[in-house]
Amino acid sequence: MPLDQLTSFKEHHLRHVEKDVLIPKIMREKARERCFEQVQDFTKCCKDSGILMVVKCRKENSALKECLTAYYNDPAFYEECKMEYLKEREEFRKTGIPTKKRLQKLPTSM
Repeated sequence: MPLDQLTSFKEHHLRHVEKDVLIPKIMREKARERCFEQVQDFTKCCKDSGILMVVKCRKENSALKECLTAYYNDPAFYEECKMEYLKEREEFRKTGIPTKKRLQKLPTSM
């Protein structure tokens, strides 16, 4: 295998933890953002219903699950999240700084 193909393979090869933990974590975060309305409706229902939320919020819970599941089962969404992860991983390997720390603003005056 030529060196450039080997390098490309190594860059896009995913470890078990990346496939089963890290990428699904990105998927959950993005799906919750995209299902914002359903998350809000379910949260409001739970706050308003107290201990009866299990019974009273079935409709909102079902709508939220349906929205999230649609994203979780979408291969294109998985690929989108995988590419985002690979981009973050590549940046980390170049800089040694995790994305969250890189995105934090540095103090302007010291």
